[in-house]
Amino acid sequence: MRYRFLPYLLLGVFAFPAWSADDILVADFEGDDYGKWTTEGKAFGDKPVKGTLKGQMNVSGFKGKGLVNSFNGGDASTGKLTSPKIKIERDFINFLIGGGGHEGKTCINLLVEGKVVRTAAGPNTESGGSEELAPASWNVKDLKGKQVVIQIVDDHTGGWGHINIDHIVQSDTQAAKIVEFVDQKREINITKKYLLFPIDDKAKPVRMTISVDGKLIHDFDINLAHDKPIWWARLDVPEYIGKKAVVQTKRMPSDSKGVELIESSESIRHSQPIYQEKLRPQLRFSQMQGWNNDPNGMVYHNGEYHLFWQSNPFGNKWGNMYWGHAVSKDLLHWEELPYALYPRVMAKNHCFSGSAHVDEKNTGGWQTGDEKVMVAAFTDTGSGECLAISKDRGRTWSYIKENPIIPQRKGEGRDPKLIWYESGQHWVIAVYTKIDKVDSVEFYSSKDLKKWEKTGDIGGYFECPEIFELPIDGDAKKKRWVLMAADAKYQIGTFDGKKFTPEHEGKHQLHYGNFYAAQCFSKAPDGRVIQIGWANFDLPGMSFNQAFSLPIELRLKTTAKGVRLTAEPIAELEKLREKADTSNGPISPDKPLSMKAPSVLVDILLEVEPGDAKEVSLKFGTNTLTYKVAEQTLDGMPLPLKEKAFSVRVVVDRPMFETIGGEGIIYKTAPRKDGGKSLENITVISTGGNATVKSIKVYPLESIWKK
Repeated sequence: MRYRFLPYLLLGVFAFPAWSADDILVADFEGDDYGKWTTEGKAFGDKPVKGTLKGQMNVSGFKGKGLVNSFNGGDASTGKLTSPKIKIERDFINFLIGGGGHEGKTCINLLVEGKVVRTAAGPNTESGGSEELAPASWNVKDLKGKQVVIQIVDDHTGGWGHINIDHIVQSDTQAAKIVEFVDQKREINITKKYLLFPIDDKAKPVRMTISVDGKLIHDFDINLAHDKPIWWARLDVPEYIGKKAVVQTKRMPSDSKGVELIESSESIRHSQPIYQEKLRPQLRFSQMQGWNNDPNGMVYHNGEYHLFWQSNPFGNKWGNMYWGHAVSKDLLHWEELPYALYPRVMAKNHCFSGSAHVDEKNTGGWQTGDEKVMVAAFTDTGSGECLAISKDRGRTWSYIKENPIIPQRKGEGRDPKLIWYESGQHWVIAVYTKIDKVDSVEFYSSKDLKKWEKTGDIGGYFECPEIFELPIDGDAKKKRWVLMAADAKYQIGTFDGKKFTPEHEGKHQLHYGNFYAAQCFSKAPDGRVIQIGWANFDLPGMSFNQAFSLPIELRLKTTAKGVRLTAEPIAELEKLREKADTSNGPISPDKPLSMKAPSVLVDILLEVEPGDAKEVSLKFGTNTLTYKVAEQTLDGMPLPLKEKAFSVRVVVDRPMFETIGGEGIIYKTAPRKDGGKSLENITVISTGGNATVKSIKVYPLESIWKK
């Protein structure tokens, strides 16, 4: 089926051509207002926009700082932006276009005597997509010498109800190659376990659907390679072996071979040896391919730790929001399983972040045999807070008929954390929302997981709430609750199953660096609270992008400043240690202590008495941590001296490292400057005086992927 081609629309696949002295600038939208252009309605505001508007995905591809962006007031607003009369003096009108692709509704039109003679719409009509502007052209040779008007239109109020335009130029050079876009359809015989998809991360996303026996089984955006793939994405389809899959795409370049390259395969295909890539984390789990952000659904059940995460299987940027899934028996070695939750098929739209638990008492009534039912709570961006259940240890999931259990609220509700409140024998959901424009956490209560009642709320928390109880200094008789959100800044207090009451003003900070949207395992053995965060930095050149922190054990300890949360890598990490290299002794500015790094993977334990030095630095490869003695800070983080000394632990992985100060009172996650390279040496340096290295131990670490 061919895509209905807009008259004279030439969509670009090449960069906007260099400025020519013979070009005539119509509008670059760099001013403080629209000049002689006139506006109707509210969509375009009263001046050009400087990039991205609130609530909008990142806008890119425009020229300079300003552009026309009709997302003022969101997709519900409408309007028109009309130029003064323009005389056609060149062969082409070139411009940049993005946003909605609704013909005649989100478009730019060329009018002669009030009649539309050329038109172009943006590339997007369904959820997902991209806000990137691309070059486009109109051939106007036949209009030379005529007076015309350009009108930018936003007359659509649903999804992608806006248009982005920039840099309109008359030129004798065409800005974009003529490309015809078509819908493509192909039947594929599923003969093996996987469907493989060719990926090129530089290709623009297109919408793809897959149906079997007339039933939609997947609906996603994909950076489909048109010719030679950079890497291969996969879907697990063993339940469909022997059947035909119907694969359909929208708006593909007519010469693309991407759909033809999709194949049924018995194995997953990797562009590099899996788990040996230059920037592949070796000390913690990472997904085989694609993008990850928030860890989700963390729960311990039947001897397995389950880790889910926000996943885009079909590109290395944010999108789609499947739930990836992996299991581990020891928190070190992981097995990646098929994707658990699917957007637009299992849910009405994206499957945003959430949590998981086990219905031990069968409160939901779903258990039919001996196997306990696992319950995942997540945000369906098309309806609200929802549940999915699994009766087979998390291997398959189904969306319950009662969804949404908490309908969409005004504001930005998302990211439900599900816990069992033992004292009250009921379930609790803590979920982010806005209340009177204040970022907040709401608390809901339920006896049966289906009917929920709001019981309280607290302001000052944004996204991904987490709440848990811990003993103070290990004393089971002295317990407190901890509440945090995506930034991991926390309060300590009490929780009665309905509302959280802090015991102090403000929040405390434990985590620093690239650490966000962390979550803790439900039902972890021995009452442990084990946390994993999203390490939010790019891993360029890889078929996977972003990372996770190490699993971290949290405790409440009494300190000189009161009760505080501490974080240290789980003790299980020490099983990866090999024999340590050790040293100690005095150092001075001209006599540092240096050791050859035994591996690219190391666990460094350092204790220093700074003496009269002003600073003490630890250097490993091209990375440096600096302790400032007068301020008693380590890289800006507070780390008081204890008995005239400070201690720091650094766990170094291929792409990243984690810094733990003072037995866990500070914890920093950061990318390495020299990711994937040898560390060469590990050196302790003093500045402005002499210091003493009381002890340094450097443990080489074994990769978790070692067979």
